[in-house]
Amino acid sequence: MAEKDYYQVLGINRDADVNEIKKAYRKLAMQYHPDKNPGDKSAEEKFKEIGEAYAVLSDPQKRRQYDQFGRAGMRSGGGFGGFDSGGFADPFDIFREVFGGSGFGDIFGMGGSGRRRAAARRGSDLQVHLKLTLEEIAKGVNKKIKIKKLIPCETCSGTGAKDGSGSVTCPMCHGAGEVAYRQGFFTISRTCSRCNGDGKVIERLCPECNGDGRVRGEATLDVEVPAGVAEGQYLTVRNAGNVGPRGGSNGDVIVIMEEKAHGYFERHGDDVVFDLHLSFPQLALGDEVEIPTLTGKAKITIAPGTQSGKILRMRGKGIPHLNSHGSGDELVRVSAWTPIKLTEKEKELLRELARHENIHPGKTDKSFFDRMKEAIL
Repeated sequence: MAEKDYYQVLGINRDADVNEIKKAYRKLAMQYHPDKNPGDKSAEEKFKEIGEAYAVLSDPQKRRQYDQFGRAGMRSGGGFGGFDSGGFADPFDIFREVFGGSGFGDIFGMGGSGRRRAAARRGSDLQVHLKLTLEEIAKGVNKKIKIKKLIPCETCSGTGAKDGSGSVTCPMCHGAGEVAYRQGFFTISRTCSRCNGDGKVIERLCPECNGDGRVRGEATLDVEVPAGVAEGQYLTVRNAGNVGPRGGSNGDVIVIMEEKAHGYFERHGDDVVFDLHLSFPQLALGDEVEIPTLTGKAKITIAPGTQSGKILRMRGKGIPHLNSHGSGDELVRVSAWTPIKLTEKEKELLRELARHENIHPGKTDKSFFDRMKEAIL
């Protein structure tokens, strides 16, 4: 499914300034915050998408990159819907950064601890590396990846409670999810260490997961890789990561692309280079030869008198431009092949050929050093 444009996600024009971007984010974040839409998965996904759009468009450098290349442009230093290469921003962290660390929770009637609990319930993201051949990159490919992840505990159905027992108000924080203590003139709040910000504790812990609601398991991801990706770029598979504790939502899986070394192609951007070795007669007389491409084979004409080192261009035979029209080219780098083993007859034929004037390089009027001096001056 095609990803939405970040400007469309926030409902703003492409020339919107920083204040307009922030205003749009604040309005939508209030509307779709999970605390205001408990149990609504679509609202939670919308909240993530809004945060992602704001993280890119509010950063001048990321915004310039996005405006030029779209979401594809975020992949070299981030990815298909990711935030940056060093770590993937939590939408709740973005929310707290925009609205401040306290006070906004009162809009939802639950104070700041509700946000901590919402963030804590979400499972962590996972990163996996996917190796691709140049042929797969050229066509696009569907890959199935097996991953190890935290899944809901079947014994307690992810609740963390033994035999269906419930939970009670945390005796340490009395349900607030945080405890306050004095430090000089200030009162500082911290997440409750007893309930980890949930405000409740389980009466009897599940023996299988020890009250966490999660166990180690495996899953298979179906990943659709578009044509034209490159080493280091990534895509995000939403809600495929670790499940959160005690019925929390899933994190994401970040699939990072790796290119396998090819047997005879070199990649340079969206162009590929192929080294074509030809005999002296082929170069001197011309020929038609068959060469490999990323999608099969093609014939190429060698003009008489082609020099070793010449590069021939096959337009459109390279890597497709990511999320755009057209493709790169295949560059055929011609080089003369020198035989190592020769029969006596072959040697004699070459000696005879060497006696002819046209077989030798022509003399130039100026030496190499003379031409260098002219170029410098």
